Amino acid sequence: MNKAELITALQNHSGLANKKDIEAVLESLAAVITETLKAGDEVTLIGLGKFSAQAKPERQGRNPKTGEALTISASNAAKFTVAKALKDALN
Repeated sequence: MNKAELITALQNHSGLANKKDIEAVLESLAAVITETLKAGDEVTLIGLGKFSAQAKPERQGRNPKTGEALTISASNAAKFTVAKALKDALN
């Protein structure tokens, strides 16, 4: 399901008539989650899951083409943990 299909599905499920409003809510949700993760906090959506930021340390890697060793710098990555209710609903 892509963004346009999600907007249509939300419109059908919620009964809201304006797709632009639904799209604005989705974009705002993504912005708020991004800002919260940048601040080092978590976002928990009961029944869906938890978004958190995970620090990845610096590590050694290899260039697959040349075999040369290189250092991969430290970075932060988004992590999503599925809620038990969603996991149970799928099984």
